[in-house]
Amino acid sequence: MSRPQPPSPAKLVIGLFMKDKALFAPAAETLSDALGPVDLVSPWLSFDYTSYYESEMGAPLFRRILAFKSLIAQENLPAIKHRTNRLESDYTDGGHRRINIDPGYLLMERFVLATGKNFSHRIYIGENIYADLTLTYTKRAFQTLPWTYPDYASAEIRQFLLQVRHKYSMDLKKKEFQ
Repeated sequence: MSRPQPPSPAKLVIGLFMKDKALFAPAAETLSDALGPVDLVSPWLSFDYTSYYESEMGAPLFRRILAFKSLIAQENLPAIKHRTNRLESDYTDGGHRRINIDPGYLLMERFVLATGKNFSHRIYIGENIYADLTLTYTKRAFQTLPWTYPDYASAEIRQFLLQVRHKYSMDLKKKEFQ
């Protein structure tokens, strides 16, 4: 018989992409004010894996990823997704988003993103939000899945997430939990 276990606290990770890099600093500050200090920030990454967002946001697009210092309860992800959706709305112009914000969390064994869209591999987690299993950690690396978004499948993002995972491992030892 399996015995229910409490879930581990998770490392909050938020990806942002935009055309205008000047939007990053104020958005990151707002996120930090709401969710706590940021631990790690990825370098700027080009977002040239899809043209899906170009009609709304323009091109070229650039991505950065934030990892937050305090650990979160996994069940807080839906509320965080709603908060980031409101922030995206603050950055609209003529009904078009100028910034896209993807919250998720990292555990030792996986990386999960929150989404409002259902699909076969997404699990409903409450408040009209689904968890997208984006990457798994096996064989000392983050592994892609058939549905992993191409940018998250990139070597640059997976390498950054390895750094986040290392920091998360140290955080677990300190038990810094929000």
